[in-house]
Amino acid sequence: MENTEKTRIEHDLLGTRELPADALYGIQTLRGLENFSISRFRLEYYPAFINGLAYTKMAAAEANHRLGLLTDEQYAAIKAACEDIIAGKYHDEFPVDMIQGGAGTSTNMNANEVIANIALIHMGHKPGEYGYCSPHDHVNRSQSTNDAYPTAIHLGLYASHLEFLPHLEALIGSFREKGREFAHILKMGRTQLEDAVPMTLGQTFDGFASILENEILHLNEAAEDFLTVNLGATAIGTGICSEPGYAEMAVEALGRITGWNVKLAADRVGATSDTSCMIGYMSALKRVAVKMSKICNDLRLLASGPRCGFEEINLPARQPGSSIMPGKVNPVIPEVVSQVAFKVIGNELCVTMAGEAAQMELNAMEPVMAQCCFESVDLMRNAADTLKALCIDGITANPERCMAEVKNSIGIVTALNPYIGYDHSTNIAKKALETGRSVYDIVLEEGILTQEDLDAILDPENMIRPVRLDIHARK
Repeated sequence: MENTEKTRIEHDLLGTRELPADALYGIQTLRGLENFSISRFRLEYYPAFINGLAYTKMAAAEANHRLGLLTDEQYAAIKAACEDIIAGKYHDEFPVDMIQGGAGTSTNMNANEVIANIALIHMGHKPGEYGYCSPHDHVNRSQSTNDAYPTAIHLGLYASHLEFLPHLEALIGSFREKGREFAHILKMGRTQLEDAVPMTLGQTFDGFASILENEILHLNEAAEDFLTVNLGATAIGTGICSEPGYAEMAVEALGRITGWNVKLAADRVGATSDTSCMIGYMSALKRVAVKMSKICNDLRLLASGPRCGFEEINLPARQPGSSIMPGKVNPVIPEVVSQVAFKVIGNELCVTMAGEAAQMELNAMEPVMAQCCFESVDLMRNAADTLKALCIDGITANPERCMAEVKNSIGIVTALNPYIGYDHSTNIAKKALETGRSVYDIVLEEGILTQEDLDAILDPENMIRPVRLDIHARK
C-alpha cells in the first residue's frame, strides 16, 4: 500500500521518534545508528550475515506458526519477507554499525524491524502498522538477541566459508599448473637464505600448492562447528519465553531451509556464552594467511632484481614502481596479499581476546568478533583471487639464470656427495670458495666426473626424488 505521509512516529522504552514514513527499519535501528557511529563496517556490507538473520527469522516463524503463535497470514508474510532478503533485496535497510554495544541487540532489532515492515507491505499495510505484524511480538517471537544473533552469525560464517573454498582451491590450482610448467627447470634450493641443494622450480610451486591444500581440512573442520546453534536458548539458555518443542522445531526448520546439517546445542546455557567456534575458525584462517604471506615473501625473493637479485622468475608487471626511479617495477600483488595476511592475523587476536572477555551467561563482545570474522573471510577471498589472477597465472621463469646459479653454486657438491664421497666433496667446495670458481667447472677440469655423468646427476628428473645412478667417479 502506498504511503503518502512523509514521516511516521514510533515509540520504545525511551520515548518516541520520527522516522521517514517509508523506512523499513524502525526506532531501535535508529537508536543504534545514533549510538554506534564507530566504524565504516555496516551490516549492509555483509550479505552472508544478513541472509543468516533471514534464515534464522524464517525458521523461528515456522516453529511459531506450527505452535499456533502466528496466524497463517503473519507466517506467510514473514516468510515472504525473509525470502526477499535472501534474494538480495532490501540490504540497504541494514545500516547499523557491525561494532556495537548491547551484544548485538541493534543488529537483531534491525532485522526484526525490516522483516516486520516488509511483511506488512506483503499484507497490504503500511510500514509501522505493527498491530498486524510486530518486530517484537511476531518476528522476534520465542527469541532473544542472545540466541538469534549468534545463530545468524554461525549461518553467515558457514556460508562465507563455503564461498571462500573455491577461491582458495583455484589459487592452489594455479600453483599446481606452474609446478607442471616449471618441472624441467633446475634451480638452487635455499635454507636460511644460503645455497642448499638443487631442486626444480616446479617443486617450489608444487610446495606452495601443497601447504595451502593441507589447510582445507582444518578450515572444514573448524567451519563444521558453526552448524551447532543455540536457537531456542532465548536470554541465557533456559528457553524462557518459548514453548516446549520450539527449539527443536526451529532448528529442524533451519536445517531444512539452508540444506545444512544444523544441530541444536546440547547445553544451551553453555552455548549462549561460548564463542569458541569463531575463535577456532579464525585460528584456521590465520594458518592460511601465514602460509600465503610466506609464499608471497618467497615470490618477492625469487623475482628480486631484475639484475641484482635472485632473478629466477618474473612476476607480471602491474604498475610503475617509483615516482623517481625510471624502469622500476615493484612486486605489488605479493605485497598487498601479505598486508591482508597481517590484517587477518590481527583480527584473529581480536577475536581471541573478545572470546576470553565473556562474562557469566553471555559474551557481550560478539559484535566485534563477528565483524572480524566476516571481514577476514572477505579479505582472504579477495586476496586469493588477486594473487591468482594478477600474479601467479602470469609468472614466467628464467631457466638460464636458474641453471647458471646451480652451476655456480657451492651447494651442488651435496648432490655429488654420494658419488665422489664426503671428503672429496669438502675439498672441492673449499677450492671453489677460495678461487671463486664453480664446483661444476672444478669437477670437470680435475676429471673427477665426465660432463655426461655430471649432467646426469644434475638432470631435473634426478633432483625430484631419491635416486642412485650407475656413476663411478675418479677419487
